[in-house]
Amino acid sequence: MEVLHELLLLTLLIALALGMLRLTNLLAIAIMTGVYSLILAVVYVLMDAVDVAFTEAAVGAGVTLALMLAAISMTTRVEKRRIGKGPAALPLLAAIITGMALVYALSGMPGFGDPMAPIHTHVAPRYIEVSPQEIGIPNMVTSVLASYRGFDTLGEVTVIFTAGVSVVALLWRWNRDDR
Repeated sequence: MEVLHELLLLTLLIALALGMLRLTNLLAIAIMTGVYSLILAVVYVLMDAVDVAFTEAAVGAGVTLALMLAAISMTTRVEKRRIGKGPAALPLLAAIITGMALVYALSGMPGFGDPMAPIHTHVAPRYIEVSPQEIGIPNMVTSVLASYRGFDTLGEVTVIFTAGVSVVALLWRWNRDDR
C-alpha cells in the first residue's frame, strides 16, 4: 500500500512539473510550486525524513512562495513569450547535460536503505557512542545537527540568505529603473 502512495505522489509531482512548463501565468506557476513543495514534504515524511520535510514545507512552500508572490506583485503576472523563435538550444543542452551528470552520480551511490552503506557502518555508530560525552546534549538529532553538521547548516543558511539578498537586489534595481 505504501508503494501505491509513493507512486501516486510521484505521478502528482511529475504532472505538476509538466503543468508548470506549459503555463504562462506566473501567479499560477508560483502557486503550483508551493503545492509541489508541500507534496514533496509529504514524500519526505513517508521516507522517515521528517526534519527534511519540515525544512521543505517551511522554505519551499513558505518562504519561497512568499518571495515569488512578492516579486510577481512588483512585476507582471504573465510571462512574455519570444515571438518567432523556437526553444533556446543552450539552456536545453545545459539541462540535459546536468541530468546526465546526476544520473551518473546516482550510479555510484549505495542502494536506498542499504545496511552496509558507509554511513551505517562507520559514521552513525560513532555518533551514537561518543555524542553524549563529546557534545553533552542528550538529544541525538540535536547534537548531530547543531555540532557535527554545523558547517553544513551554516552553508544552507548562507545559500538562503544569498538568494534572499539577490531577490531584493533584483527587485530594487527593477523598481529604480522604472522611475
